[in-house]
Amino acid sequence: MSTGASHLADIERASEGGSRYRLRDLFTPLDTLLVSGGDQRLALDPRERVNAYGCAPSPEPEIWNFASSTASTISQAGYDRAALAREELVHKSLFDEVEIAFDRRCEDLRDELRGHFQLSPRVDVVFSPSGTDSQLHALFLAHAVLGGPPVSIVVGADQTGSGTAHTARGHHFSTMTASGVAVRKDAAIAGLSGDSIAVPLLDATSGLAMRTDADAEVMRAIEDSLAQGRRVLLHIMDSSKLGWRAPSAACLDEIARRWPRKVQVVVDACQARLGRRRLRSYLDRGYMVLITGSKFFGGPAFSGALLVPKGLSRALDRIEGIAPGFFDYAGRCDWPMMWTALRSRFERRPNFGQWLRWEAALAEIGNYYAVPGAFRAKAVAELAAGIGSMIALSPSLRAVPAAFDEAGVDDEEFARPTIFPFTLLRNGKPVSIADTSAVHRALARDMNDDIVGSVADRQVAAQRCLVGQPVRLAQPDGAPQAALRLCIGARLVTDAWSPDGAQAQHNVQHILDRIAHVLVKTELLLDHTAAVPA
Repeated sequence: MSTGASHLADIERASEGGSRYRLRDLFTPLDTLLVSGGDQRLALDPRERVNAYGCAPSPEPEIWNFASSTASTISQAGYDRAALAREELVHKSLFDEVEIAFDRRCEDLRDELRGHFQLSPRVDVVFSPSGTDSQLHALFLAHAVLGGPPVSIVVGADQTGSGTAHTARGHHFSTMTASGVAVRKDAAIAGLSGDSIAVPLLDATSGLAMRTDADAEVMRAIEDSLAQGRRVLLHIMDSSKLGWRAPSAACLDEIARRWPRKVQVVVDACQARLGRRRLRSYLDRGYMVLITGSKFFGGPAFSGALLVPKGLSRALDRIEGIAPGFFDYAGRCDWPMMWTALRSRFERRPNFGQWLRWEAALAEIGNYYAVPGAFRAKAVAELAAGIGSMIALSPSLRAVPAAFDEAGVDDEEFARPTIFPFTLLRNGKPVSIADTSAVHRALARDMNDDIVGSVADRQVAAQRCLVGQPVRLAQPDGAPQAALRLCIGARLVTDAWSPDGAQAQHNVQHILDRIAHVLVKTELLLDHTAAVPA
């Protein structure tokens, strides 16, 4: 028997006894692995084989995807990279322990991610199954940095993931952790629970625009918390589900001036809609940053990471007891290899699903940054202008205003909005949340047999397309509404790129033609309410 075969036999025997060796798990079908190692949001509908966001675990190129604010179906490039990565890990694991080979691969991914974002090698990367899990990692590290449990002040609490209401207080956000432990949703995580303060961004008067006093409300919440002797973890938003950013740069400067080392900031950049200079500036200021590969970049849902600035990891030396409930939310391989003391406290528990989703996401990130920066900016600007114009021209759509001054933001290609939220109108009146949700679902389906109309109408109705899930908008003088979202994602820019300028321009126009098709289908569905399935 060869050395590799002998080692494989040893691993197989160890697997029989429930050892930590998990080589067999890598032979699970790739589609199954890609939706493993996360919470119940990854679960596939048994009939339609898609998750709650309408995304399948394998490529579906026939679906037009403008839903990167929510989730995307994996691309062929991402799927191929995940398949190759699994094959390579299996090969390496024939000659070494699975966990050791896996740990080395995760460290390679950290280096690759830093390289794409042009970050210092001293920026640490903590991987997780989702941005929601990364919020718990940030809370855990804030305990160490601030010397005790902080109060979390969440800016944009009405426009972040639904799990944030739980994670900000150190509570379970689902009924099952990514490690497979059953928990009670919203119950306190042992040793990690605390308080939180929500700072919503929607203006209570209009229900559509961003409030004008967000900065003042943030400052007031910090002042009150510090006056009570409490430590503060400030969650800032860049950007929200509607593409908004808050608080302002001036407000952050004032916080740093007034309360140095008393307020730890974590940036919710899970949408990944910020330029690399802006990202680096946050880290240079000592902020932690939450990022995902599954929103703007279009990797498969879910893949989270916490970026930890250089110097902040020194606080890990002060960690004594670890919150008992937190062990269910991290494994040894999630932490950077340099964090030897902390890593040693956690189980060796490779999360193959989390890893493969990041492999796929890094394929997208690498392809995106391989496109020249000038074209990225040009393509985003042209797509943004076209989408904005089409929404404005539609009698059935009402745009939700952008919330930052485009001319005043130096943020590379993200100086313009990349999320375009809109509410629906029927006969000039707002459409209910239930009907908006029904339209959202119908957009993702072939509605050819449900629409009575011309051949052209039925062809429009047949095309499956994904847009961002409805975002609830409370209305002061009426029933709540919901906004759908058309999104510019990295894959659109990557697909449009060509060294031939004329071809690239044609590609951008082709994408705009598809967006126009999506809007026509939306209007068609509004005209055929009875045909839209509930």
